Amino acid sequence: MTSAPASIRPAVAESATPVRIRPDARSIPRWRNVVWLIPALAVLAVFVYWPLLQNVVFSFLKWNIYSGAQTFVGGQNYVELATDPVFRKALLNNVWYAAISIVFQVFGALLLAAIIESVRSERLRKAFRSIYFIYQPQTGMLDTFLSNVGLGQYAQAWLGHENTAIFAVVAMSQWQGFGYSVLLFSVALQRIPLELYEAAAIDGIGPVRRFFSISMPLVREMTSLMMIVTISGAFQVFNEVMVMTSGGPNNSSQVLGTWLYHAGFITNDFGYAAAIGVAIFVITLILAALQLWVSQRKRVEW
Repeated sequence: MTSAPASIRPAVAESATPVRIRPDARSIPRWRNVVWLIPALAVLAVFVYWPLLQNVVFSFLKWNIYSGAQTFVGGQNYVELATDPVFRKALLNNVWYAAISIVFQVFGALLLAAIIESVRSERLRKAFRSIYFIYQPQTGMLDTFLSNVGLGQYAQAWLGHENTAIFAVVAMSQWQGFGYSVLLFSVALQRIPLELYEAAAIDGIGPVRRFFSISMPLVREMTSLMMIVTISGAFQVFNEVMVMTSGGPNNSSQVLGTWLYHAGFITNDFGYAAAIGVAIFVITLILAALQLWVSQRKRVEW
C-alpha cells in the first residue's frame, strides 16, 4: 500500500484534537482561593476570636456566675488588678517560671542535644535517660539523696515553705519538658550538613567554638520557636501548680492561671477572673510578637 501524499499529512495533523493548556494560576480569581479559607476562618471565629471578645466584655462586669447577676463596673476590675498584691506575686512567679524555663528548656536542652549528637556510640546515646524525683519530706528521692551524701541539713518540705514552693514546682516542670525540648533540638541539629563540622575540624576549630559558630546560628529558627512556646507556656501554666500546691502556702506559689481560677470559681468574681485572662493574653501576645520580630531580623539563610 502506498503512503498518503505529503499534501494530506498536514491536514490530518491539523484535524487532531488540540492539547488543552492549563491556565496560569495568576489568572484564577482570588475570590476562589478565599472560598477555601472560609471553613477554617469560621471555626477560628467561633472557637477562638468570639470567646476572646466575650472575655474582654466580661472583664468590664461584676458577675456572679451562680446567681447570674451582672453589673457594669467599667475599668474597676483592671484598677483592682493593678493594686492586687497577689496578682503581682503571681506575675512575678510567672516571670521566674519563664526565665528558668528559657535557661533549661531552651539553652540547656540545646546544649545537651549538641552533646548527644556529638556522641558517635549508639550505646552511649541510649544511656542518656531521665531520672525521677519527688519532694515528699521523709521518703522523697531528693531529700533521701541529700541525706545519703551528708547534706541532710538541707532536706526540707520543699512544697511546704513559702520561699521554696514555687521553685520546687518550676524544677519539676523543667524536668518534665526537658526531654521533649532536647528531642526537637536534636532533630534540628541533624539537619545541619556534616561537611560544615568536618571543614571546621580541619581548620582546627574546637567543639566549643563549633557549637557557637555553627550549631547555634543554624538552629536559630528552632530556638526562636522554642522560646515562643516556652514563654507562652510559662505564662499559661496551671496544672503543675494546681496539682502540687494549689498556689500555697500563703499564695507564695500562685501563678496567673491559678489566681484566675481562684477568682472565678473560689471567690465567685468572674469579671475579675476575666480581667486576669485579658492580662495573660496581652502579655503572651506582646512577648510572642517581640520574639518573632527579633528572630526575623536575625534569620540565617543556608
